[in-house]
Order: sequence, then C-alpha cells, then structure tokens
Amino acid sequence: MTASAAVVRIAVLKPFDIAAVAGALGITVLSAVYVYAGRDSPKYVHIEGPQNRWVFPLDSREIIAVSGPLGDTLVELRDKQVRVISSPCDNQTCVAAGSIQAHGQWIACLPNQVSVSITRNNPDNEPDAAVW
Repeated sequence: MTASAAVVRIAVLKPFDIAAVAGALGITVLSAVYVYAGRDSPKYVHIEGPQNRWVFPLDSREIIAVSGPLGDTLVELRDKQVRVISSPCDNQTCVAAGSIQAHGQWIACLPNQVSVSITRNNPDNEPDAAVW
C-alpha cells in the first residue's frame, strides 16, 4: 500500500447530527439544573397522622407526639434531621429506619398510620408549626 492509496475521510456533520448533539447537551444541562437547583432552599418536614398534620422547618428542634390508632408515635426533629424515636407498633420498622435529612426522604409507621416526609417547599403555603 502506498501513501497515495490511503484515503483519509473527514467526517462532515449533517444538520440532524448537530441537532442530536444540541438536544443531548440541552437535556444534560436541564437535568443538572433540576437535580442541583435549590439545594440551599429551605426544607420542610411534613408529619401526618390520622387526625392531625404538621409542617416544620427542617432546622426546628421539636418532639411531636402523633396520635394513631395504636397510641402515640414520637417524632424528633434535631440537627436538621428527623427520626421516629418510639412507636407503639410491633415491628418498629419506622424506628429502625433511622434519621432522614434530604428532600424526598420519608418514614412511615403504617400500623399507626403516621408518615413523615421532607420537601423543599411548603406546598400548601400553610404557616409552619413553629408559628403556632
């Protein structure tokens, strides 16, 4: 094979290729903004029982007794974390779950009908429980 026989092909981008690359980059940027935006925004703890509902800022320091059909479930907010410290249910899965601290995390005591979740916003625009 001689040097003149080697053919070098230069790739030429076609309009669809450019559109595909631009679309992929756009999706990547939008995904990053969605995932990482609002990391410093305030987080709220939503606690719900069969009869009551509370909303607290995550940086609150509280112990809340949530009444359920089996008795009281104790939820503790401290050091920007939330955990269930005791519950009258048999299996104690909610207590074993440990602390949560990030948006989207949750704990539930299904036998006692109690749920705890963390969000980045106060969707109901309710005054938080610290106001009361």
